[in-house]
Amino acid sequence: MQGLLTDIRYAGNDNFLGRPVDGYQAPACLLSRDSLQALTQAQEHAQKIGLTLLVYDCYRPQRAVDDFIRWIQSDVPQTMKERYYPNVKKEDLIAQGYIASQSGHSRGSAIDLTLADARTGEPIDMGTSWDFFDPSSHTDSVAVSNDARQNRRALKVMMEAAGFRAYYAEWWHFTLIDEPNPNTYFNRVIK
Repeated sequence: MQGLLTDIRYAGNDNFLGRPVDGYQAPACLLSRDSLQALTQAQEHAQKIGLTLLVYDCYRPQRAVDDFIRWIQSDVPQTMKERYYPNVKKEDLIAQGYIASQSGHSRGSAIDLTLADARTGEPIDMGTSWDFFDPSSHTDSVAVSNDARQNRRALKVMMEAAGFRAYYAEWWHFTLIDEPNPNTYFNRVIK
């Protein structure tokens, strides 16, 4: 897709685990055909206003979600706590709704993304980073600047116009409304 940027964070170390997540052998964005068509519409809208979409996560194998759960239950050092979940205990991430034992990403119709400047590729201000587990990351949070709230609204409007539904607790997370596999959780490794 023309101009679309990707930075698939779970394939590398820049994520809340601080390491590549199980099931991500390549930094590839896989989506259902319907999701890809809808994302193309959103990208075209972004480009009309001098922006582009920057994608952080698409399809996520169930084995990756299982890896999140194992990590929560482990006693490994929390090297990324300050960056991704400074105000939440690791063991509370499930209870507070930040991590679940199944994810819409595993159905191939959910996507994590932001808006970026089309010329520079730099993300615009959203008030928090992607995967920042905190109430300030809620789509309608008033704990961020007015500019960040407007940018979140612009992303939400753009994605909803293309057929996605926003997730209230994560400004970056959208799921295709008419997803083709609503009850299937795939486990194919991303290569």
